[in-house]
Amino acid sequence: MKTTTSKPVLYQNRYRSRLEERIAGQLERAGLHFDYEGEKISYVVPARKARYTPDFPVPYKAKKAKIYIEAKGRFRTAQERQKLILVREQNPDIDLRIVFQKANNPIYKGSPTTYAMWAESHGIKWADGGVIPEAWIKELKDG
Repeated sequence: MKTTTSKPVLYQNRYRSRLEERIAGQLERAGLHFDYEGEKISYVVPARKARYTPDFPVPYKAKKAKIYIEAKGRFRTAQERQKLILVREQNPDIDLRIVFQKANNPIYKGSPTTYAMWAESHGIKWADGGVIPEAWIKELKDG
């Protein structure tokens, strides 16, 4: 008897969500190179070492630096939010940015804190509506 394992549905056999697929398309149409989930960034969770895989590491045109773009439809757990906080604290030189599907959603049911408020409180640049702002695209192209 053949058994199957449950894996996330990959859109167009590559991305984990429609939001990631949309952001990838936007980067491709802008002529920007990225390696989807192609890098690992080390960070330490208390009592264990871990690695974070950003969705879209995109080099600036000059390729001296990168912007790491994370697509977030929603934060499923407090651990997911904590992961990004730890990555930022332990890698202060990286430019991590989040594209939210809906930035005004609460971080959990009944919370007065929205995704946007959470990102701002942790010094993380963010965008709303599931689209990379044109200013970010220009910044990447002009490097």
